[in-house]
Amino acid sequence: MLAYVLAKVEAGRDKEVFKEIKKLEGVRKASATYGIYDLHIEANFDTVEELDAFVFDRVRRISGVKETVTMIASETLV
Repeated sequence: MLAYVLAKVEAGRDKEVFKEIKKLEGVRKASATYGIYDLHIEANFDTVEELDAFVFDRVRRISGVKETVTMIASETLV
């Protein structure tokens, strides 16, 4: 299951949060972004339970992460 997690980060904490995100299992790609969200995470998991644990128990517990939005891909073109 491919998912995209967008995160808002406290001002001045971007680099530190980005470093922590890159360490997490399941992360395929992470990008610092401009706009409403500060971070775009592409992650892959076998089950929705693994995705839940990633978002709720790992990403949201990183100090400096204020908010997340998760989108599960229904179809991907290559």
